[in-house]
Amino acid sequence: MATGTAAMAAMAARIPVSTWPTATRLSIFHGQVPKWSHRPRFSLSHSSISASSSPSTSRKLVLYSKPGCCLCDGLKEKLQAALRLSGPDSIQNVELQIRDITTNPCWEKAYQYEIPVLAVVRSDGFEETLPRLSPRLGIELIQKKLAAALSE
Repeated sequence: MATGTAAMAAMAARIPVSTWPTATRLSIFHGQVPKWSHRPRFSLSHSSISASSSPSTSRKLVLYSKPGCCLCDGLKEKLQAALRLSGPDSIQNVELQIRDITTNPCWEKAYQYEIPVLAVVRSDGFEETLPRLSPRLGIELIQKKLAAALSE
């Protein structure tokens, strides 16, 4: 029971999972994946696309997807276009990571019925899942929504 108490205290204090003792991480993720809005960061990624040539990218978006998912492919294309688009809601210095959920059992269990899932990585290292973007949204509106989410 002490492990569960420590895990809850760490989540409440918003301590990154990577700093938890191994036994605590295993006890939490061995069973059902918890449903919290600030999910812990993961270190594996499928690919990255940067919206800027600057090596000091300060903001990061993560798209959880899997091969053969037409909704994931469509959102990935729109996100890439929105990151390149200029205008009043232009998004600068943003890295888009594409994570294949089939490469990580935790991701697959958490997102298998929800992909595509888009998350923003906050400055403290936690991922905040963003509301699902409609496949019918235009690139300009996606850019506006991303700019709002990244500015929070």
